[in-house]
Amino acid sequence: MIFRILLAVAGLLLLTVAADHLVLGASRLAHRLRIRPVVVGVVVIGLGTSAPELLVSGVAAARGDTSIALGNIAGSNILNLTMVLGVAALVAKVTVKSTVIYREARLAVGAVLLFGLLAWTGLTAMTGAVLLVATAGALWLLIRWAGQGEATPLAQDVVEHVADENTTVDPAGRAEPTQRQPLAWWEPVRTVLGLVGVLAGAQLLVVNAAAIATDLGVPQLIIGMTLVAVGTSLPELVTTIQAQRQGESDLLVGNLFGSNLFNSLVGGAVIALAAPSSVPGTNVALVLVMGLTAMAAWMLLRRSYSLTRPEGSVLLAAYVLTIPLLLSA
Repeated sequence: MIFRILLAVAGLLLLTVAADHLVLGASRLAHRLRIRPVVVGVVVIGLGTSAPELLVSGVAAARGDTSIALGNIAGSNILNLTMVLGVAALVAKVTVKSTVIYREARLAVGAVLLFGLLAWTGLTAMTGAVLLVATAGALWLLIRWAGQGEATPLAQDVVEHVADENTTVDPAGRAEPTQRQPLAWWEPVRTVLGLVGVLAGAQLLVVNAAAIATDLGVPQLIIGMTLVAVGTSLPELVTTIQAQRQGESDLLVGNLFGSNLFNSLVGGAVIALAAPSSVPGTNVALVLVMGLTAMAAWMLLRRSYSLTRPEGSVLLAAYVLTIPLLLSA
């Protein structure tokens, strides 16, 4: 048992480190290929930061451990908008622009509700196709919104993200080399190694999480929404705390809702298409909690475009209370 726990932790660590290199390598590679910053930000970085959840759920579904896969996606969605957002509010007051609330956040809530409905009724190849179509529509909207004026904060953030130690960013948001650039072959290699590392970490985590669930006699759904979901959401927690300390509340709120959007649409499609057979409907209590937490967080932010420390404490308490509720369901 202890050995399996150590292997699962090793899988989580490998997953976290490899995901960072996958996102950074893919982002810089796309930037060097002169892909527009808004596209890099929405597609490459947006999907890349959800890579741990997506690949863990994909590996679990392909192995037939669909309860772990669904529990991971649903648990991550709940955790992002309760514990992670609550911790951010405790660090400092979260303030957000109305455009984030009425665009990205609303789209993410709709994605969570759609995934919840389909997960409750059961995932098939047909529902996977529906989620893929919804993903394409969501990406089109996100790119359109982000690209309304190329000199947007997102474009600047992307350029700063892909800039390395040999690069500076001018006031117009362009990356300018200051020294000799690194070898051109390194970023593709970094991207491939990051992808391999994420797949290996996901395999380690899923195999040992399933074994731990069997040894303890705990349903795989519970292991997926607790151990696995907490582990795959740790990068979001660290990123959120760093962003909040730097006063980038809009960025952190957009990242959290964006993570839920990609988890729900892409993650749901991956589970539906990777599973060897149709995935039976999941626990209705889990679906309800996931949908209610998404709507509650959205309404709290929409009320005054801010989240105070007391409200952050409420979100943390909500997360703590959902655990026994779901365990007893």
